[in-house]
Amino acid sequence: MLRRGPPAMVKGGIVKKVGVDESRASSGENRMRSVCVFCGSAPGSDPRFLQAARATGALLARRGLALVYGGGQVGMMGALADAALEARGRVTGVIPRHLMRPEVAHTRLTDLVVVESMHERKWQMAQRADGFLALPGGYGTLDETFEMVTWLQLGLHSKPVVLVNVGGYFDSVLRWLGHAVQSGFVHGGQERLLAAADTPAAALGLLEAQRRSQPA
Repeated sequence: MLRRGPPAMVKGGIVKKVGVDESRASSGENRMRSVCVFCGSAPGSDPRFLQAARATGALLARRGLALVYGGGQVGMMGALADAALEARGRVTGVIPRHLMRPEVAHTRLTDLVVVESMHERKWQMAQRADGFLALPGGYGTLDETFEMVTWLQLGLHSKPVVLVNVGGYFDSVLRWLGHAVQSGFVHGGQERLLAAADTPAAALGLLEAQRRSQPA
């Protein structure tokens, strides 16, 4: 189903992003119902990357968790969505209008939300998810992941963020986090706002455990 996302709220020229958790906090429970997955639009050079994308999509579907992702049909994104759909999972894609080209957008999803900007895409994905997984990807994947970590740091949401560290892909990112702490740009302990696990199953388990541990 193709539909357009609601317009962003703008006041005084500034997009208002307040109360990220409002739509889900009202339920008073920490049960995981949907997971947003960030990943690359390229397949990557290591076959383990695509394998992990497929495994993640199938795993979410088997666990009855809806998948929210960036709406593409190519690379890691396409493998992720296809595996979830093949396992009879529910998949919502959120894609900016400028990427709505036949060779990019996935047209066989449960729901495809078309938005007007990259900023609104992140906002919509965050609104629809109870937690975030990041598979290997490039600039866009890191941008999305670190925006969610930043919102978590600032208290704009309380949803866990976990890296799926396939083949040690994110090892250098984790080392940089340690370096940022040592250099005084990230407070000690806040590096734990971004967790990591080596496999999709372990990452999802960590995500669910962190979600359960939060106050209802």
